[in-house]
Amino acid sequence: MNRSLDCLCAGIIVADQVCEPVAQMPPPGGLALSPRMEFTVGGCAANVAFDMAKLGLRVGLSGCVGDDLFGRAVTEMLQQAGVDCQALRPLTTHATSGTFVINVKGEDRRFIHCVGANAAYDGTQISDADLHAARVLYVGGYCLLESLTPEKVWRLFERARAAGVTTVLDVVLPEQGAYHDWITPVLPVTDWFFPNFDESKRLTGLNDPWQQAAKFRAAGCRGTAITCGADGAVLDGPDGRWQAGVYNVPAVDATGTGDAFVSGFIYGLLRGDTPDRCLRLGAALGASCVRKLGATTGVFTAPELNEFVDRETLVVTKQVG
Repeated sequence: MNRSLDCLCAGIIVADQVCEPVAQMPPPGGLALSPRMEFTVGGCAANVAFDMAKLGLRVGLSGCVGDDLFGRAVTEMLQQAGVDCQALRPLTTHATSGTFVINVKGEDRRFIHCVGANAAYDGTQISDADLHAARVLYVGGYCLLESLTPEKVWRLFERARAAGVTTVLDVVLPEQGAYHDWITPVLPVTDWFFPNFDESKRLTGLNDPWQQAAKFRAAGCRGTAITCGADGAVLDGPDGRWQAGVYNVPAVDATGTGDAFVSGFIYGLLRGDTPDRCLRLGAALGASCVRKLGATTGVFTAPELNEFVDRETLVVTKQVG
């Protein structure tokens, strides 16, 4: 079947406002100076779509924005990157989702988020024709949106698999709440699951990433790659288990690093690369992301990505047993 899209991305789309690291958080009523602030595309689905388009892949985006200044700006930025935004719906009933990303030197990022128009997205906006046009369906931001329920994601992934589409799931977990019951029903129809270590710990109650991955696979997903920050990533898939380190690059802003990892990994999957090469591509695109302010600003193009992976050493080992 001739498919017009390499990947259809669906889920959260956000207008991000990101600051370069400040020395410390100001006290109540105080003011902290940042060298620069940047308005960028944000949200898992938008980030992955943007990154993949920059890699030269044919990408569509399904989601909701507000019919407002931020929504128009984000849409324009995505279109300029080469993302097909025909399935992006501007709403008059909601404002565009937004996030303040606060970077403090020596500390992890802080986020202040407004769900906005993403609250109206539930996956039913994706038609059978949309699915038949794609090789991969990526759903990002699952668990953050109340309307995107386990039942609706299960039905969407069932339809996707019937259309011969590879299903990919990514989560965003709010600070409060238990989401194990959200994950368990959809893993049997998920080909690839991409949580980070903290998310996996909350979902499984386990501290070891290999045990986390084994639990996800036992629940039914075909493969999972868990990013572990400075400890790299682990992959448990149909071809075995692999562990990767990290590329050491100067870091400015870690926003979007996980999304870049997923984009690089899927880029490898679409090309039929080996598991260790997919891990290298994911790790390298994630490393490129941290070099600049914003979730998508610094990511490599395809020639840059492949040249970096071929040049730089990354320890990737296959696990025995």
